[in-house]
Amino acid sequence: MAVPESKTELIEAINKNYASLVKKLSAVPAEKAFQPLMEGHAKGTTMSAAQLVSYLIGWGELVLSWHAQEAHGHSIVFPEVGFKWNELGKLAQKFYQDYQNITDYKELLQRLEKNKNDLIKLIEGFTNNDLYGSSWCEKYTRGRMIQLNTSSPYRNASGRIATFLKTIGN
Repeated sequence: MAVPESKTELIEAINKNYASLVKKLSAVPAEKAFQPLMEGHAKGTTMSAAQLVSYLIGWGELVLSWHAQEAHGHSIVFPEVGFKWNELGKLAQKFYQDYQNITDYKELLQRLEKNKNDLIKLIEGFTNNDLYGSSWCEKYTRGRMIQLNTSSPYRNASGRIATFLKTIGN
């Protein structure tokens, strides 16, 4: 799918990639969901399917947080306070920790769905011009930043889960 260039295309990309991802995530056996059997986001690490879901929730919540900060007139620290763009592996580890207390895989998947729905509501509140009319974070538009942290990671995670399912024989 091409990089979205409109509000409609962005929502379609998120929904399409999310649907594909959820189909695969739903096929992960609950007893394997918390076993660190996949290559992690930081070099030399492993992660579980549950941690991958936590990572996706973490990025989605971060996107919502950026917009909440902006709405309250605060400066946004990209990507997150205490992290630089070249430290995304460390940020992934933070996301894993943020959701480690959710030990029910179905609950984690429900949290991901809620997060996706909240992101769609956020996008629906913007015009095409708001999303794509000017730079928002350095050289990227608001729409591109949302896409880079939602539909693109959903697509990447879908591939990771597909490989994982083959590895475990599903």
